[in-house]
Amino acid sequence: MDLEKPPDRPPGQAAPEGCLVVAIRIPVRIVVLVLVMPVRMVWDVLAVVGRVLRDTLLRPLGRALLWLGKALFFWPAVALWRYLLVPVGKALGWLGNVLVVVPLTWLYRYVLTPAGHALAWVHARVLTPLGHGIRWLLKGVGAVFAALGLGVYTAVVWLARYLIVVPALWLYEWILAPVGRAVAWCVTGLVQLVGMILHWATRILFVLPALAVWRWILTPVGRVLAVIAREVGDALGHAWRIAGHISLAVGRFLGTLFRWIFVEPVRWVYRRVLTPVGHAVRDLVLRPAADAARAVGRAARQTLVAARESVRQARADFRRMLFGDPGQPQVVDRREPMGAETRTLGSSTTALTKD
Repeated sequence: MDLEKPPDRPPGQAAPEGCLVVAIRIPVRIVVLVLVMPVRMVWDVLAVVGRVLRDTLLRPLGRALLWLGKALFFWPAVALWRYLLVPVGKALGWLGNVLVVVPLTWLYRYVLTPAGHALAWVHARVLTPLGHGIRWLLKGVGAVFAALGLGVYTAVVWLARYLIVVPALWLYEWILAPVGRAVAWCVTGLVQLVGMILHWATRILFVLPALAVWRWILTPVGRVLAVIAREVGDALGHAWRIAGHISLAVGRFLGTLFRWIFVEPVRWVYRRVLTPVGHAVRDLVLRPAADAARAVGRAARQTLVAARESVRQARADFRRMLFGDPGQPQVVDRREPMGAETRTLGSSTTALTKD
């Protein structure tokens, strides 16, 4: 009663498109385009905003946070490791070497090693011969007990064989085994009969109706739904690409409109108005003001220099009035000649050029 399966198509061959596919494709694509278009435009706007935020805010903020993290954690940790932990570790290592390693080395070399040699001599010369003697004695006692145990074990095995094993084997071969085989054959036949009845009942009541429903109802409905799902997926892809082109065109139009409405007027005002005004202010106001400020500064410096010189002269006159004119400084004979009479390699005052 198996139902015939529809013939399979060769691999790689597409299913032929019918009128249902063509009738579904165009409306689905139009509806999907209308639904996807706002989503794609919002997506493009969010992408542009995200790129602007990344370049102008998030990246500098990340660099600032990285530098702050280094300044607060990394560099203090490096300084703590380099200037505190490493010296403390070296000091502790030196103390451990002096207080632990050197005493332990001395203890091992001058106490434990001689004690170990002494114990080795005692083991080789005293304990080993004594242990060999005790081992030979125990071997003799063990051989006697082993012989006794082997005799007892042989007797017990012989009695168990002829009093228990042989009667139990005869009972199993001539009574229990035939009865068990007969019971197993009956149970096997009964199980096979019940299984065959359940198999055919399940096949007739469940499998064949389910197979018919699958082949003649669910499979055609699934194919229709698969066609609809495939067309919806293709329509989503086409709509997403078309919406991308439309969004790009709208973005370019808005960018051009923004440039002509805002950027170009601002640029024209900057070039035609603000730049000439700035140059005029610089040439007519700022530069003369800077020259005047520099002249005032030079005059103030000259005045300060003159005032300082006057104060110095007045202080010298007051000192001269109180203490009189100081005497002429005595000329001290210097060892080195002055001015043009300094020593040179070309003069005859050096030891190398004397006759």
